[in-house]
Amino acid sequence: MNEHFATHGASPRLRTTVLPNGLTVTTEAMPGVATATLGVWVGAGSRHERPEEHGLSHLIEHMAFKGTATRSARAIAEDIENVGGEINAATSAEGTSYTARVLGEDAGLALDVIGDILTNSVFEAGELAREKGVILQEYAAVEDTPDDVVYDAFTEAAFPDQPIGRPILGRPETIKSFDRAAIEGYIAREYTPDRIVLAAAGAVVHEEIVAAAGRHLGALPKAETARMVPGVYRGGERRMKRKLEQANLVIGLPGVSFRDETYYALHIFSQVLGGGLTSRLWQDVRETRGLAYEIHAFHWPFSDCGLFGIGAGTAGGDIPELVDVTLAATRRAAGDADSVEIARAKAQLKVALLSALETPGGRIERNARQLLAWGRVIPAEEVIAKVDAVTVEDVRAAGAALLQGAPTLAAIGPIAKLPSLAHVADGLRG
Repeated sequence: MNEHFATHGASPRLRTTVLPNGLTVTTEAMPGVATATLGVWVGAGSRHERPEEHGLSHLIEHMAFKGTATRSARAIAEDIENVGGEINAATSAEGTSYTARVLGEDAGLALDVIGDILTNSVFEAGELAREKGVILQEYAAVEDTPDDVVYDAFTEAAFPDQPIGRPILGRPETIKSFDRAAIEGYIAREYTPDRIVLAAAGAVVHEEIVAAAGRHLGALPKAETARMVPGVYRGGERRMKRKLEQANLVIGLPGVSFRDETYYALHIFSQVLGGGLTSRLWQDVRETRGLAYEIHAFHWPFSDCGLFGIGAGTAGGDIPELVDVTLAATRRAAGDADSVEIARAKAQLKVALLSALETPGGRIERNARQLLAWGRVIPAEEVIAKVDAVTVEDVRAAGAALLQGAPTLAAIGPIAKLPSLAHVADGLRG
């Protein structure tokens, strides 16, 4: 096994060991914390699915708690909850996580449960049928929630006919088609140890976590990492007329990868434009004109691309004015974002970063994600230094570059007055 201690300003209590099969184990002891939060992050999510596998990553996450060769679904829950713990899982476009929080003395038990569900799940036919039914209900619930539907439509319009653009939940026809063979085939292909990180923080002992990881996950076989389909932003539109009280709309542009040198500048631009109560969009759209109850800008970075957007809800009759005010505010921000706004945005980003690291859960998520992405944990001081290094000129340049991209437009509700995509493009460029 290879062990690497924290360097370059990272916590001196951060320790990382790579098992012989390539799986990475990282721990961070936190004095004064009585609980242990731990989990396994797999660098495989919805964008790693083949077309016929659409929604399979999410189903596997659900099936993780439905029984193993040694535990029933109830036993999995009881083993964790009998010691006061919690267990959870989540799926994103680029990853899947399985996490638990327990008292420090029960960290070994939690790892035993997580290791069991990752290596010994049986995917019993009855449980699989029931869980597919649960996910179909979840899908129906999303379809009944306009502000969820519009973001799925937005992503699909931005990345048409690509895995990264597909909704994580899948579609009813694919969800219904999955069987045990499909699940096991996907896990064998994507859950390879070189793209798995086991992270623990809080009341943890590194040597004990490494030993448990070796017992439960050390036998995972090495395999060639499957290639991910690159994400290529295209832009486009999706209009969904429905009889609703309010219209929800999202206007988007191509963002950048978290690996891109302009990432921090664009993130700060997003914050200046629509990141809080003092942001341009909030003041122009919400406070000055009362055109929306809520409006915000966001930037979603991925490993090889990104997506920038502005989301809002408004009355159907106010759509034209809201769109024009939003486009004008975005265009102006790219030209005259000032030092006061940028300093405020930097402070907001620092608070968000540092507050996330105050909990064991925040620590393990940061550590696992960065090890998967960069092969190392990036110290908070290094990130803050990069944020501080961004200049006014950098932010304006990032905004100006953003506006050169083809726009994406998605809307749902009473949208008869929604302007054309060409109008949006013209409004962004002035």
